[in-house]
Amino acid sequence: MKINISLHSIMSFFCATMLLVSCNSKTTENHERSRININENWQYLNENVKSPDIALETKGWETINLPHSWNALDATDVIPGYRRNASWYKKDIEINKLSGQKYHLYFEGVNIESEVYVNGEKLGEHTGGYIGFRIDITEAINNGENQILVRADNGYNPEVIPSQKSDFFIFGGITRDVWLETMPPQYLSNLKITTPNVSNENAELLATVTLNKGTDSKLKVKASLMDTSNKVVQTALVDISQDVANISFKNIKNPKLWDTKTPNLYTLKVELIENKIVKDILSERVGFRWFEFKDHGAFYLNGKRLLLRGTHRHEEHAGVGAAMSNAQHRKDMELIKDMGANFVRLAHYPQDPEVYKACDELGLLVWDELPWCRGGLGNDAWKVNTKAMLKEIIEQNYNHPSVILWSLGNEIYWLPDFENGDDRKKINTFLQELNDYAHELDPTRKTAIRKYYEGAHIVDVFSPSIWSGWYSGSYKSYQKAIDQYKNVYPHFLHAEYGGSSHVGRHTENPITGEGKIQADGWEEAIVQTDVANIAQIGDWSENYIVDLFDWHLRISENDSTFVGNVQWAFKDFGTPLRPENAIPYMNQKGLVDRTGKPKDAFYVFKSYWSDVPFTYIESHTWTERQGPKGKTRDVSVYSNCPEVELFLNGKSLGVKKRDTKVFPAAGLNWNLSFKEGDNTLVSVGKTSDNKEFKDELKLNYRYIKNGKAKELKLNYNALDNGNYLVTATAIDSKGLRCLDYENRVYFQCLSGGETFKSLGTPTGSESIEMANGKASIEVKRNTKDQPLKMMVLNQNFKGTYLTIK
Repeated sequence: MKINISLHSIMSFFCATMLLVSCNSKTTENHERSRININENWQYLNENVKSPDIALETKGWETINLPHSWNALDATDVIPGYRRNASWYKKDIEINKLSGQKYHLYFEGVNIESEVYVNGEKLGEHTGGYIGFRIDITEAINNGENQILVRADNGYNPEVIPSQKSDFFIFGGITRDVWLETMPPQYLSNLKITTPNVSNENAELLATVTLNKGTDSKLKVKASLMDTSNKVVQTALVDISQDVANISFKNIKNPKLWDTKTPNLYTLKVELIENKIVKDILSERVGFRWFEFKDHGAFYLNGKRLLLRGTHRHEEHAGVGAAMSNAQHRKDMELIKDMGANFVRLAHYPQDPEVYKACDELGLLVWDELPWCRGGLGNDAWKVNTKAMLKEIIEQNYNHPSVILWSLGNEIYWLPDFENGDDRKKINTFLQELNDYAHELDPTRKTAIRKYYEGAHIVDVFSPSIWSGWYSGSYKSYQKAIDQYKNVYPHFLHAEYGGSSHVGRHTENPITGEGKIQADGWEEAIVQTDVANIAQIGDWSENYIVDLFDWHLRISENDSTFVGNVQWAFKDFGTPLRPENAIPYMNQKGLVDRTGKPKDAFYVFKSYWSDVPFTYIESHTWTERQGPKGKTRDVSVYSNCPEVELFLNGKSLGVKKRDTKVFPAAGLNWNLSFKEGDNTLVSVGKTSDNKEFKDELKLNYRYIKNGKAKELKLNYNALDNGNYLVTATAIDSKGLRCLDYENRVYFQCLSGGETFKSLGTPTGSESIEMANGKASIEVKRNTKDQPLKMMVLNQNFKGTYLTIK
């Protein structure tokens, strides 16, 4: 299956007085295109009323800035459920209205259904919370003050995907940016770019752009293609026929290709010209590339084999939910790229425009997904909504070179919302319709789906469900699983694998790759227990997940016919289906926590994927350990340096060569004996040009095993930000920290401050399981005039108190 086409661009950017512009152009009557962000100073009403008149009369409006979600904290608090109904937003805005000018509101995303009113008049509505939409407000606005009113609703509606049985929160609100757009009387839109022929030596570009309002024969479109250094490569002056201009650039010599290491981006600028006067300008950035999935084989980008090294991303962050800033979106994508990934599946819905922009610029290939997640097949209204969303997704993201796959859904048959919604024959009929429609809208990309076996033959690329070592089996069966599926499915890409880990939880005896629990050194070595479902009865230790990922990557990196795999998921995220997890309502399968702080597993991936030299000693969250005197312990160093030397307490333990075929840690593993008390480990990685990269870890080791927990002890540390980190420790009768204590504890601030709660992080939850006998929460003091009083308790220990004066 070969695609000799690449499509292509980053999101449109507007040439205007409010943005970066090519300012050599003349304009007349100040009729310029502009795009102004209007996120600040909105009013919000947390009331589920249907009438805009009643909403305006209701008291309780509060000032907020966008993006905003009313579920930012309530989704992840300890109270079951989260608010799923409607709220209102309003904004007063002054507009200098010019005759003939067009005015639009552009919403990047309102979750999940919305209505828009301007000056009391309903101008539009939209279904689908993860897709942008535009409202023409020209006829409704006044010259001067105007009022915008928006009703957003994330209430239960089985006719709108995704199903509310999905394993993630559906955050309500205006969760993305809002823009006021102004257009000249005659303006360009719908710039659509295709590159039907691309090679190392030559490229072709075809584009269409639409003229809005008028077909004056004097109007022309000038198109200019500029390379990565902004040098003009080709220009063309074309006529407009039936409001459409067709642009063609052939024989683009030696194009600088877009790929994952050098994501070269050209710019296509189109100008609307009348009598040599520029009336409007529209631009897109363009990437020249082509790709191919070999039958029962590997993936190729620009004619070269590329192993897809991927992860998944949910759109949310601690404290804000889905209402993330552009800076937070960008930081996520940069961290994914810094880890060395070259592929991301946007799960399970299209994401913020900033994400696609970042993927284009950073060189991350994208699996873009229609949010048909669970719920089965719906009624006729459901089908209309679902098909409309697919059209919007493809049209909005068509010009991004990073996007290579349109996914039609995930686990679509599961947990039907309608009677007989799991009927496979009917599902396949509609899936075929969607697949055909996707190819009609975009013949140049491929379609995909995950975990719907009965429809695997319909789409171009398929991912079965393989959770070796977590939901079933052992991780050492992974090679057998992928070999089987490579033979069954012509274009097999493995999406979703991994498992949960609780930050700071470690064990000297993680479950083995064969799925067995072994002795930790205190018992006889013959003690061994089979584990059938590690997700349910495993320890959620960072050690086990490190080993699981290490094994998976060892397999994928050494299989020359494998397309690649996509780890689940990059960052911890909230879910209504997991209230009893170590951090309540958190899916803790992330490589980073919900704030973006890396866990141990992040460095495993970085050691296989990143080109930036580093070393990391496992583990910086494991600084208290124990074992019998004379019992040796294994220490792994994760590094991409070709050789690493490890030092214990100043003494070299030898140099080891890195070999990705060796497990664990590609051979960078040492068996050593800790002394009792303080120990210092130092790793020194050396590159081929003799540059050194170091890591240091200090830990305490004891030869005495702790007894049964007898009490919880509270202490605190002052943080650089002025807050306090309050820590509860389980201790035995001798005062030893109980490293095997994992029970849940509950924090409360009694007076003088407030806890950072409902964040879904290791230090931002009032209810949390202990990790090796320890749990912490960040606390903010309200005033220096009164003491800060804290409490921690659980079923075993009825209350420990701490006063910070």
